[in-house]
Amino acid sequence: MDAYINRTQFSTNPLQTKEDLAVFLKELLHPLAAHTSPGGARVHLGYTGTHYDDVAAQLEGFSRPIWGLAALLSGGGDYEGKRRWVDGFANGSDPNSNEFWGNMRDKDQRMVECSAIGFSIAVAKEQLWDPLSPEAKANFENWLGAMNDKEMPNTNWLWFRVFANLGLSKAGSLRFDAERMKADLDHLDTFYIGGGWSRDGPEGVIQLDYYSSSFAIQFAQLVYSKLAQKEDPKRCEEYRTRARAFALDFVHYFDEEGRAIPFGRSMTYRFAMSSFWGALAFADVELPAPLTWGAVKGLQLRNIRYWAKQPGAYASDGTLTIGYCYPNHNITENYNSPGSPYWCCKSFVTLALSETHPFWTSKEEVYPYEFRETVKALQYPLHIVSNLGGHTFLLSSGQQCSYPVKQSAAKYGKLAYSSAFGYSVPVGSLTLEELGGDNTLALSDDCGETWKCRRVTKEARIEGGKWLRSMWYPWKDVEVETWLVPPQKETPLWHLRVHRIKSGRALSSAEGGFAIYGQREDDRALEPTTGETFGTYENGPEGRAASKAGVSGIVDIGSGERQGKALRTDANTNLIVPRAVLPTLFHKHRGNDKSFWLVTAVFAQPSAGGREGAKPGWMEQWNMRPTVPHEIAAHMLRTYTGR
Repeated sequence: MDAYINRTQFSTNPLQTKEDLAVFLKELLHPLAAHTSPGGARVHLGYTGTHYDDVAAQLEGFSRPIWGLAALLSGGGDYEGKRRWVDGFANGSDPNSNEFWGNMRDKDQRMVECSAIGFSIAVAKEQLWDPLSPEAKANFENWLGAMNDKEMPNTNWLWFRVFANLGLSKAGSLRFDAERMKADLDHLDTFYIGGGWSRDGPEGVIQLDYYSSSFAIQFAQLVYSKLAQKEDPKRCEEYRTRARAFALDFVHYFDEEGRAIPFGRSMTYRFAMSSFWGALAFADVELPAPLTWGAVKGLQLRNIRYWAKQPGAYASDGTLTIGYCYPNHNITENYNSPGSPYWCCKSFVTLALSETHPFWTSKEEVYPYEFRETVKALQYPLHIVSNLGGHTFLLSSGQQCSYPVKQSAAKYGKLAYSSAFGYSVPVGSLTLEELGGDNTLALSDDCGETWKCRRVTKEARIEGGKWLRSMWYPWKDVEVETWLVPPQKETPLWHLRVHRIKSGRALSSAEGGFAIYGQREDDRALEPTTGETFGTYENGPEGRAASKAGVSGIVDIGSGERQGKALRTDANTNLIVPRAVLPTLFHKHRGNDKSFWLVTAVFAQPSAGGREGAKPGWMEQWNMRPTVPHEIAAHMLRTYTGR
């Protein structure tokens, strides 16, 4: 792509030092001035809708950048535009102002924005609270404290009220409710399930996405452990202990390039994914071996550098877009306003650290060698994460959103998710091209008129630390049992899927591999080819595509009856690239009372280190097919023979 298109206004920033990071933050804050109301209380960035009102959306645009601004001010930095937020606090909380944010109701979006506001008072009181007049302080604390008697969702939202009270306590406000804050914290602690992991809700919820880590719970626990150490030392130490355990799992979600594996909802928060690493430093956690401050610094800054160079993440005026690697409303939820992406400003928390903190004095280190070329089964999120062969991805079975959310089958129910190839979402409901069915087994009982993909997974477990096994019941008379086997040392670019299907009806199936950038070197669509040249390949039960993004393929290694195709998906289905090709296996199956088996080998290697295309010589690995593990093969045999 031409250089004038494939760059951002931030691309030249090396993002290696505290000053570099401060410059990046300020360059994100500058464009907001043109979208800020005269009184500073609202930031209007666009006209798309959400399930909540537009005033709350404009409050979101105002509040979320404060995560970064407050950290900057707390760490000794300054910003010439900070007065906009001081004025905004005064006018937004004044019931007589025409920029009043509105009183909070039960389960109000305004509650979410109180977390950043409370944080800002707690860490930058002198710059953001003290300049307010007595009348403005009274209005502000009354508005913020009003959430203490309101109903909140039984999720990570409770942390937002904790942060509001934390801010009120640091300001010495009479609206601080210590009893309410303790009750909220005690309840939030019931979400903890072990190994550092908390689910995003009460018992029965199987949702451990980025809200369990950087977006909410782990980040909040770490910040609290720093700010409430004197008042609540036992709980604070517990949170640090959890973080140490969690870090040794969470590191596997990042690759050597700095990318995190997209999984779950709210992907438009982008580099908020890495804020956990900054929060570790903010809380002065004693790091677990083999992590060092140089390694943590690298994990955080590489992720921010990656996003600073994604042109589609920014509008022409430097404001953030709704989407992921490019503007894309197909991936969003109904709570994503134009200001929502600024949740990423949590990753500026290291600006609150002094220059002498080991995070800043340590030399940045590459991705830790101890975690390279590994496969790890993660008990609590029901993930198996691999980076064998240079491809960081996870296999998943069991998670699901506990409430209706747009595209939840794509965000939680797919079989695999990749840091390099992302995941895809439907853009329509008619064709497979619209489905975006990467890393899923799609089934149709009406000859392809409509397709079902896994959303609610049952009986999911990791067996012997080796593979995932689960059940899916798409119709009352159809059951699908699936084994997901990670790559092995002998075949590092392959993972294996085994499906046992019992169906009382005729079915069509379409099983996808990883979606990949679908254009040639000249940006025209890929064409059929052979060997390692960029293009598509279809040969009986094999389908494959190779481009500058790497290579992706899929093979039926069971009956060999399915047909391999390189399906060009509809534009804007994939999070990473707007034009993608999806290697897919197709077949039609008769209904009967006996089980049949699908055995699928999935191949992928992304480009790396600035190289275009997969590492030369990948065809040798393509020709080395994986084998079904003995225990699973024996189970298949028993099904066939009845013994």
